[in-house]
Amino acid sequence: MNTYLVSTFLVAVAEIGDKTQLLALLLAARYKKPIAIVTGILIATVLNHALAGAVGAWIQTQISPETLRYIIGGLFVAMGLWSLIPDKLDDGEIKSGGNKYGAFVVTLVTFFLAEMGDKTQIATIGLAAKYHPAWAVIMGTTTGLMIANVPAVYFGHKMSQKLRFKTIRYVAALLFILLGVATLLKLDEMIF
Repeated sequence: MNTYLVSTFLVAVAEIGDKTQLLALLLAARYKKPIAIVTGILIATVLNHALAGAVGAWIQTQISPETLRYIIGGLFVAMGLWSLIPDKLDDGEIKSGGNKYGAFVVTLVTFFLAEMGDKTQIATIGLAAKYHPAWAVIMGTTTGLMIANVPAVYFGHKMSQKLRFKTIRYVAALLFILLGVATLLKLDEMIF
């Protein structure tokens, strides 16, 4: 499968119900400026995932392929288990910045910070260490995050009443665990 498509699909599914999606919902409800919010999310995500992709590509050059396979396989299994834990937003994450900054700046800063150490950033590192080229991973993970968050900004209230976040969380967990096991058993080389 294509590096871009794998990265897009994994992150889009993993992002459903994630704290950054909850953040997008809150920002949309608070500011009611969808274009500024979506632009802030996009720029924050590109910056964050470019950093993560660079780290992943660097790791790939520093560690032997066999050791890297175990690290990445274990990372994806851990990501799957982490996906089972429901995300909650800390009160401070949305309040930082206050109203004196516009929706764009608040979104840019809070989204960038919320993504630090988040599942999608760690997934981007792992995917960039495994798949090439890194720019395709970065584009894919950014697209996946936008696929999950843009509708949240525009249709958040109505969507949150109809989606079963628990089911989606289980699907994301299963996908990460399967990718991790496939990586550990070298099955991913036959599939992807």
